[in-house]
Amino acid sequence: MSAAESTSARFLVVLDVDSTLIHDEVIELLAEHAGAGELVAGITERAMRGELDFEQSLRERVATLRGLSEDVFTDVARRIRVTDGVPELVEAVHAAGGLVGVVSGGFHELVDGLAERLGLDRWRANRLEVVDGILTGAVDGPVVDAAAKEAALTEWAKDAGVPATRTVAIGDGANDLRMMTAAALSVAFCAKPAVRAEANVAVDSRDLSQVLPLLGLRG
Repeated sequence: MSAAESTSARFLVVLDVDSTLIHDEVIELLAEHAGAGELVAGITERAMRGELDFEQSLRERVATLRGLSEDVFTDVARRIRVTDGVPELVEAVHAAGGLVGVVSGGFHELVDGLAERLGLDRWRANRLEVVDGILTGAVDGPVVDAAAKEAALTEWAKDAGVPATRTVAIGDGANDLRMMTAAALSVAFCAKPAVRAEANVAVDSRDLSQVLPLLGLRG
């Protein structure tokens, strides 16, 4: 248990991962190894705009990974680029007695190491099915969709003793809208037009430290 969790946390910040916590879309990095990068990028773009059902689109994209070795995770992990300002955001939130969580339509196989390295307090993501070291092209377990993202924010706040009025959600795509609506403060981060229209505030610089003034943690 971290010092921030020894008593009820003062507030909770929950971020999306792909194109928010990190610059990349991990599914696209994985798909490049399967020769399906352009196809998957197109599906991702439509899903983020809200034109496709997220679960259906995720399963379609994951299917392109069938036959890849699980060694692909090591290569992709090296290529992930953390968004500017993330360490500053995490440090400032922790210093102020808050918690930082991420909930992702991406995959635990890559989010776990990233979250541990960044010192995050909570994280949740999908899992890819692997049999005998080979990806089957299927998701293992329920899909983390918009409803699951909202549920994670609500659950983590309750567990940490954080009132709903002190929750913050940061995202960029249609799959983030439900958790953003559930939060007291919603931040559209370099987001799609539909997300910008629904959010309380938009940040258009790819630097997550720009969120700190919104939290009263920087003048």
